[in-house]
Amino acid sequence: MEKKKARIAVLVSGGGTNLQAILDARTSGVLTSGEVTLVVSDRPGAFALFRAEKAGVPSRLIDKKAAGSQAAFEQALEAALEENGTDLIVLAGFLSILSEGFTSRWPRRILNVHPSLIPSFCGAGFYGLKVHEAALSRGVKVTGATVHFVNEIPDGGEIIAQKAVEILPGDTPPTLQRRVMEQAEWVILPRSVEQVCAEILRSETPRP
Repeated sequence: MEKKKARIAVLVSGGGTNLQAILDARTSGVLTSGEVTLVVSDRPGAFALFRAEKAGVPSRLIDKKAAGSQAAFEQALEAALEENGTDLIVLAGFLSILSEGFTSRWPRRILNVHPSLIPSFCGAGFYGLKVHEAALSRGVKVTGATVHFVNEIPDGGEIIAQKAVEILPGDTPPTLQRRVMEQAEWVILPRSVEQVCAEILRSETPRP
């Protein structure tokens, strides 16, 4: 009898490298307690949708601009997640900020990966290359990545895992971004997803 798995929905906006790390973790055996059953993009043309198609994972575009309002966007997103029977939501390069009304309906069921060691270089306005530009501008010697639960405060939820990455002489925002992804994000995100999925299965408690 096949082991029961938590159903994971991955929310994306761009290339989907962190989505790929989660998909690869299933193949490598790192992720055994969960399965990606839905990928949702808030932007048309996101390459992550092609990654989902290649992996045979159902995907859906919920265009935030086309939705017309935050409420309409979140209503459509909630409907997709409910239809999927989602147990865990993973924000993987997802650039839309979710409202307190939305996040409060998914307590300890939404994960995000952020490309710094929170509480450094995080919060509103810190995303993508902006995070690495800020780290280099400040002159810090160590940066990294953080996986945390999502609440109503941007990057303010409980920390699940962190991994440090050394800043090297001559680093630029793009080279630092790539190394943080390779050495930190792609390592701790799949492990954290596995950890939370295992906890969900152990609790045997349906989502509130």
